[in-house]
Amino acid sequence: MPATPPASHLDLLERPLLASFATVRPDGAPQLVPMWFVWDGERGVARFTHTKVRSNYRVLQTDRHVALLVIDPDEDQRYLSIRGAITDIEDDPEGEFFKGLQVRYTGEADEVIADRAVRVILTLTPEHFRAAE
Repeated sequence: MPATPPASHLDLLERPLLASFATVRPDGAPQLVPMWFVWDGERGVARFTHTKVRSNYRVLQTDRHVALLVIDPDEDQRYLSIRGAITDIEDDPEGEFFKGLQVRYTGEADEVIADRAVRVILTLTPEHFRAAE
């Protein structure tokens, strides 16, 4: 059962805000990348798009523990961090999920996703939330 986000910070998951996505490299060093995401409130998970050719994806093949940080752009001391694990990786061969994120974040989607053949959808199941005001 996934952890539940605090109601006071649920807006940070529901708004189209950029998140910092962290993995741990094989040498133990953290690796951060900016990431678009969507919160699936019914399932209590965050979902992202990624490609099979990036280093974060390779790291996930051996260690699926990750973290996500969303900072409120209106109040920079207010944030929500999520620690958890990638519990599902599914192919997105037409890039449809990516197109949905493009619409969420930019208002429009590319007709053709150039790297669609290597696109995947990552599902983060939260184990812990930390919220700050």
